[in-house]
Amino acid sequence: MMDQSFFEQFLIILLSAVIAITCLRYLHLPPILAYLSVGIIVGPFSLNLVEYSDTIHLLSELGVVFLLFMLGLEFSLPRMITMRKTVFGLGFLQVLSTSLLILFIAISLGIPLATAIVISGALALSSTAIVTRELIQASELNTGHGQISIGILLFQDLAAVFFLIIVPSLSGQQDIDGEAIIVMLLEGATLLLILLLLGRTLLPTLFHEVAKAHSDELFVMTALVAALTAAWLTHTAGLSMALGGFLAGMMLGESRYKHQLEADIRPFRDLLLGLFFVSVGMQLNLMALQDNWYWVILITISLLTLKTLTTTGLAFILHKDLKNAFRAGMCLSQGGEFGFALLTLAMSYQLVSSQLNAVITSTIIFSMICTPLLITLGRKLSPYLSADQPVPTYHPFTSTHTLQLETSELNNHVVICGYGRVGQIITRFLKPLKIPYVIMDSDPLRVQESAAAGECIYYGDAKRHDLMKSIGAERAKLIIITFPDEEEAIKTLNSLRHHLSRVPILVRTRDDSLLEVLQQAGATEVIPEKLEGSLMLVSHVLTMLKIPAWEIRKRIRQVRAERYTMLRGYYHGTSSKKIDDEGIPTTILHPIFLSADSAACGKTIKALELDHYASSIQAIRRQNRSLQTPPSDTVLEPNDTLIIQMPADQQDLLEATLLGS
Repeated sequence: MMDQSFFEQFLIILLSAVIAITCLRYLHLPPILAYLSVGIIVGPFSLNLVEYSDTIHLLSELGVVFLLFMLGLEFSLPRMITMRKTVFGLGFLQVLSTSLLILFIAISLGIPLATAIVISGALALSSTAIVTRELIQASELNTGHGQISIGILLFQDLAAVFFLIIVPSLSGQQDIDGEAIIVMLLEGATLLLILLLLGRTLLPTLFHEVAKAHSDELFVMTALVAALTAAWLTHTAGLSMALGGFLAGMMLGESRYKHQLEADIRPFRDLLLGLFFVSVGMQLNLMALQDNWYWVILITISLLTLKTLTTTGLAFILHKDLKNAFRAGMCLSQGGEFGFALLTLAMSYQLVSSQLNAVITSTIIFSMICTPLLITLGRKLSPYLSADQPVPTYHPFTSTHTLQLETSELNNHVVICGYGRVGQIITRFLKPLKIPYVIMDSDPLRVQESAAAGECIYYGDAKRHDLMKSIGAERAKLIIITFPDEEEAIKTLNSLRHHLSRVPILVRTRDDSLLEVLQQAGATEVIPEKLEGSLMLVSHVLTMLKIPAWEIRKRIRQVRAERYTMLRGYYHGTSSKKIDDEGIPTTILHPIFLSADSAACGKTIKALELDHYASSIQAIRRQNRSLQTPPSDTVLEPNDTLIIQMPADQQDLLEATLLGS
C-alpha cells in the first residue's frame, strides 16, 4: 500500500462516505449501508487505500461510547428501574435462549464445545450501535418495540462482559473457573455501583456550575470529559467502554441539561460512529469467502430467522403485544460489534481457526448490512399483525423526570422560549386551562428553581434546532419567544422559521422599533409590550367612560391592524430621553406651526418627502379641527399645526425644511 499518513486515510474515508451517502440517499437507502460499503471498498481486502489501524479502531469505539452516552440520557436510573422486567427478565431470557440454540446447532455440526461457546456468544449478541441509530433516526426510540429492543440490548452489553471473561478459561479445554468469573463479575458490579452513586450527585452539580459560566466551549468540553472518563473507568475494570458511556449518560438523564448535552455530543457521535461502521466494513475479506460463500449465506439467513423468532416469541409471552414483539425481533436479528471483539480474543487463544473466524465475521457483517432493511420491512409488515395493545409505559412522569416520552407524543402544545417575567405570566394562564406547554431557557438557576417548583422546563439554547425538535417544536400549536434581548429574539426566530415553516410563532418585544424586521423574518404575531400595555390602559379608560365594548374592540383592532402607527411617538418633556440606553434616537411627536411664509405652505404632504427623515404627519390641527392621518395629497395651509412623528435627532432639520429657515 502507498505510504499515507493517518490524516490522508481519514480524508479518503470522509470523501468516500460523502459520495456513498449521497448516492444511497437517491436510492432511499439508510446511510449505515453507505458507511459499511465504504469500509468494504477502501479497506485492506479490496482497494487497500486504508489500513485497519489501532487509531481507527479507537476512534470508532469512541463513536459507540458517545452513542451509548446519548442513549443513557434517554434512560435515566428511575426509568431503568421501571424497565427492570424488560432489561433483566426479557434480556436474560433472550440471551440465554439464543445462546443455547446456537450452541446446540454448533455442537450438532461437530464443532468442539469451547469453540461452540465462543460462536454462540458472538452470534447471540446484537448490534447496539446499528439498532440504536436506526431507532433514533426513525424517532422510534420511545415506542413499544423501541423500548423492548433497548432493554434487551442493555442486558446484552452486560452479557458481553461475561463472554469476554470466560474466553481465557476455555483455552486449552481447561475447566471453566467459576470462582474467578464470580470475582470479576462482583468487581464489575462494585465499580458500576460506585459510578452510579458518585455520578448522580457529582455530575449534575458539576454541569450546573459549568452552565453558570454561559460558555458553550466549556459545556461541550465538560460533556466530553464526563463521557470519556466513565468509559475509561469501565475499560480499566475490564468492562466495555460503551457501558461507561451509557452510565455517564444515565446519571445525567434526570438533569435539565440533557437536551443541550445531546445537541453538543451529536456531532462527535455522528462522525465517530460513521467511522465505526466503516471499520466494520473494513474487516470483511471477500476473497476469503470464495470457497465458503454458501456457508455465509446459509448461516446469515439462519441467524436472522432464529433470532427474530426467538425474540418475537419471548417478547410476546412477556408483553402480550405481537406487533411490538415482532418489530423488536426484526430489530435484534443481527450479530453485534461485541462479536468481533469476542472472536479476536478467541483467535489469540487459538479457540477459533482463521477460516471459521472469517465465516463468522462475514456472517455478522452481512447480518448488520441487512438490519436497516429488516427494520423497514418490520415497520411495513407490523400493521397486518393483530393485537395493537401498547407496551406498558415504563417510566413515571414527574416534574423532575425526563419528558422525552411525553414530548414524543405531544401535539398542539405550546413551546415557550425564555422563562423570565413574561414567560412565567403566560404559563400561569395556560396551566388552569390545561394547555400543555414545554419551556426552554438558558439560565441555569432559573431552570433549577422552576424545575423544583414543578415546571416542564429544560436548559438549552432555543436557537438549536435539534434541541427544539427534541421537545416537539415541529408539532407545537404555537411557539412563543419572550426574550427581552431583541437581537436574541431575531436570531431565535430566524433559526426556528428556517426549519419550522408552518408553526405559528409569536414574538414579544419591548416596543415597535423592530416590528417590520420581525414580521419579515417570519413572526406570525409581534406583540410590542409597551404599546399593548397602553392599549390595555386605554380600553379600561374607555370602559369607565361608558364607551360600548364593541366600539372599544373596533378601535383597538384598528390600531393593531395599522401596526400601532397611532401609538408611535409621544410628546417629550424636559426629563425625557432623546437617546435610549442603546444609543438609538427615540421616536417623538412634535408639533410644528406653519406661518404664511413657511416653505411647506401650498405643498402636498407627498411633496415634502418626509420618508427621507423617517417621519410622518400623524394629524393636522386646522381651524380648531383635527385631521387624523391625513392622505398624502392633502395641501398644507397657513396656520396649520402639523403633528409629526419623527426620530428625536431629526427635529431641528425638519423644522428648518418645513419652515424654510
